Amino acid sequence: MSAKILDGKSIASKIKEELRKEIESLIKKYQKVPVLVSIQVSRDAGIESYVKAQKKAADRLGIGYQRLVLPEDIDAGGLVEKIEELNNRDEVTAIILQQPLSERVMEEERRGNISKTAFEQFIDAAKDVEGMHLKNLGNLFYGSKLETAGFGKLAPCTAMAVMELLDSLNRDPREENLRGKEVVIVGHSKIIGKPLALLLLNRFATTTVCHIATSERNHLEEHVKRAEVLISAVGQPGLIKGGWIKEGAVVIDIGTSRINGKLAGDVEFDKAKERASYITPVPGGVGPLTTTMLMKNVITLYRKAND
Repeated sequence: MSAKILDGKSIASKIKEELRKEIESLIKKYQKVPVLVSIQVSRDAGIESYVKAQKKAADRLGIGYQRLVLPEDIDAGGLVEKIEELNNRDEVTAIILQQPLSERVMEEERRGNISKTAFEQFIDAAKDVEGMHLKNLGNLFYGSKLETAGFGKLAPCTAMAVMELLDSLNRDPREENLRGKEVVIVGHSKIIGKPLALLLLNRFATTTVCHIATSERNHLEEHVKRAEVLISAVGQPGLIKGGWIKEGAVVIDIGTSRINGKLAGDVEFDKAKERASYITPVPGGVGPLTTTMLMKNVITLYRKAND
């Protein structure tokens, strides 16, 4: 048995085509273009790569993309002022604050002048494209009830990307492919693990979240071995041994680390693919879908602002 590869690029390509048509229709309806503004306060190489991918996706879809690069010596108060200025600009649909922040801002955070989390909270919930504002996370907690009430579906982009990958396996639309399934998430970050757990619980998956304390008590292996769906988002290469994977499991590997110039995931890929039914490669699995979900969130905010 050898796992089928879950190709994030091909799935992202199909979704982008659907989004492009949707945006064309909405621009005709609302007579204005959605605008995503990127705020950057660090000259980080990872940010540069991510921003290029965002702009490329936005350009192809017909979304306006504005890049605001702030001085690295800006203080926390200056950053908050810029965020609030964008909140008050009617033409701005969505705002993303690129991470990591500058050394000066992070130093102020370390000294306790302001919480790192608080910067995300200064972005208006109605323009919070990453779904990290407390109001949007609260809506995620309530799940489908608020979606049907017109609040729309807005969640952190990587968590949404994972759900798209899992939904791509649901060949029969009459069958719920996650209901009751044993799903194990390794990693409980605020941008992936925690919101993903809520999305899965809203779909009635039997969800377990593992973290550093799970490993400290040597219980990680036993949880992984019973997972029908395994999702790992730690960034520690080889953390998940291939022999731990349950026969026929679906493996979503979000973790990325660089080893000898090459990207590697959390899961021992070569061994895991001999046991899994489906597995994501690193790179090329979740990553291509994350930027697409960012654009999908722009459209969600665009609709809510104009309907």
